[in-house]
Amino acid sequence: MGEGEPGQDIQPRVLLVDDDPGLLRLISLRLEASGFRVEAVESASAALGTMAAGYPDVVVTDLRMEGMDGMALFRQLREQAPTLPVIIMTAHGTIPDAVAATREGAHAFVTKPFNSSELVDTVREAVGHRASHRKKAWREGIVTQSRLMEELLAELELIGESEASVVIRGDSGTGKEMIARAIHAASRRAGRQFVALNCAAVPSDLLEAELFGHRKGAFTGADADRDGLFIQADGGTLFLDEIGDMPAAFQVKLLRALQERAIRPVGAQDEISVDVRIVSATHRDLEQAMRDGEFREDLFYRLNVVSMNLPRLAERPEDIVLLAEHFLAELQADRPASGRVSGFSPEAMRLLAGHDWPGNVRELRNVVEQVLVLCRKGPVPADLVRRALRREKPVVRPLAEARGVFERDYLARVLRMSGGNVSEAARLAGRNRTEFYRLLKRHQLRPADFKRDPAGD
Repeated sequence: MGEGEPGQDIQPRVLLVDDDPGLLRLISLRLEASGFRVEAVESASAALGTMAAGYPDVVVTDLRMEGMDGMALFRQLREQAPTLPVIIMTAHGTIPDAVAATREGAHAFVTKPFNSSELVDTVREAVGHRASHRKKAWREGIVTQSRLMEELLAELELIGESEASVVIRGDSGTGKEMIARAIHAASRRAGRQFVALNCAAVPSDLLEAELFGHRKGAFTGADADRDGLFIQADGGTLFLDEIGDMPAAFQVKLLRALQERAIRPVGAQDEISVDVRIVSATHRDLEQAMRDGEFREDLFYRLNVVSMNLPRLAERPEDIVLLAEHFLAELQADRPASGRVSGFSPEAMRLLAGHDWPGNVRELRNVVEQVLVLCRKGPVPADLVRRALRREKPVVRPLAEARGVFERDYLARVLRMSGGNVSEAARLAGRNRTEFYRLLKRHQLRPADFKRDPAGD
């Protein structure tokens, strides 16, 4: 399922297009010898056909070809994937055309006959340019100045570059789908579809058809063939939110699809191969669900190649005001400049910063949206924030989630009391060191973060 092993080296993928079979073979050999994975085709139409399986890292195309030429191919690719680098090969007589292509956005052109090292260097530079663009683009929309979040985002960039399946854990409202989208945007699959499904929102008897699709007549109401989300996400990323709520009866079918990298639509006889990266999210304790027999162990290990734990908003208090100002600007972006609220009053800021935000980032955005309804000019006054906070209904957490929150807070408290001394903290908690370390790992708590500063004693 495009899962791979963590740390697997992924060769940059080059799509080579030329209607001269001999030259196509020669250039392919040179690029492959330099560490690139090459897919060679003899026409622009064939090149466009390969895009269904995912975009390459760079396209190298001849300018003059029968049928659709390299310039027409470049223009189509620019519409489909604006950041995809295209290198155009040209003979001396068509250099003006190639120069015109670079003015329109082609990455570069090389002239025939060309020096092989020059072509390799140009391809390598184009791959680096695309990777650099991805690194900038994936962070768009993520607002933070928190050390916790910056550490998580540093991991995210590495995770994005791999093909590993990921489970994102965190309380409701912490931004799990935003992080899933960032993983997709930081990956080589960024040019393909990101498709999301909330597993808890689909009735169990419809989940198979939703994910795998169905054939006409497969069941009552199936009036036509329909592709499922696996097909829609082929070459891209499928985000399965609330994976912990997936019915047990369907878990074995999902596991088989992941193992075989193929799905069978409901009512179909044949399987369809798919290339999908799975990113999952849950607020549940999946390890406990496994112990309770509610989640398959083999599926867990297939999905949980890498795990990410999102902090609650209360754990990143330095982001509260920053996010409030971001939401304020975002929610009134369509207002004329003269009608926009300028910010929050100092007292309103103190109220926001002092709230515990049980509903996390989602609750904060809702509060900002509420105050904007009643505030038309000047800084947002404290009384509007106070009213919005009172209006927010207390969040009643599921029992397993509440237990996990309490456990993490308790562990952090005993670590603070012991100054980060694990033996002392374990003694205070009435646990042995091995079990205590296991609990710390589960909640991603590091004793070093709780060590006392001697200068402050």
